[in-house]
Amino acid sequence: MSHLTRTGTTAGTVRALGVGAPGYAHPLLAPVEWAELTRPGTPVHWAVLNVSDGPGSRPDPHCLETAGRLRNAGVRVLGHLDLAHGSRPFGELVSQAQRFVDWYRVGGFYLDRCPTDRTDLAGVRRVTTTLSALLGGDAHLVLGHGGHPYPGYAEAADQLVTFSGAWAEYRWSQVAEWTADYPEGKFAHFVHGVPRTHLDEALRIARWQGAGTIFFTDRTPGPGGRGQSAPFHSLPGYWDEIVSRIGPGVSE
Repeated sequence: MSHLTRTGTTAGTVRALGVGAPGYAHPLLAPVEWAELTRPGTPVHWAVLNVSDGPGSRPDPHCLETAGRLRNAGVRVLGHLDLAHGSRPFGELVSQAQRFVDWYRVGGFYLDRCPTDRTDLAGVRRVTTTLSALLGGDAHLVLGHGGHPYPGYAEAADQLVTFSGAWAEYRWSQVAEWTADYPEGKFAHFVHGVPRTHLDEALRIARWQGAGTIFFTDRTPGPGGRGQSAPFHSLPGYWDEIVSRIGPGVSE
């Protein structure tokens, strides 16, 4: 674990530490989770809407209502697009993005399973440039790498998820040196299996490594590591404690 000094700031970047919800279950199955994101004073930067492996084939009335409530509460709604490590056709991604905009009025996109190699950067840049234009240049774009990618990806989106995994790995993780060239808030961390007794330590690591957006949970994947994203589909048992530690008015 290392601490790097950040150099410089960028207008529009996330500054105060807050929560990014990677995508809860359908609103009918997780009404409490979605409602908590709209509670006044909850430090939520954005929430990912994944209707059915994307926007679905037709507007979902429950998701329409949920997206509207989030927007009214000042939470940016991101449409979920799966890049499948660079194997998805460009036209298919743009078509899904357009449906997210038309139906759910999203304010950006979460590009899941984003490639990390230099050779894929041009293709990802093509996608992010198109998505930004789709929303008139006001899109918040998050690349869901899950680890540190080639540095050039930092210029292709607003935020990068540079860690997604277990607490046992996170507590000993090392931050890539090139991240020090970017302001606080450029990066997001998703960590599962964080014990309540180590929550403060996890928050310190996030701040030291320059993460502006986090989602920490005590939930864990199923046996054998099945369902790696499942821990992030529900609220952690200590949700109120996270809100109290990083909410408005909390000094660092």
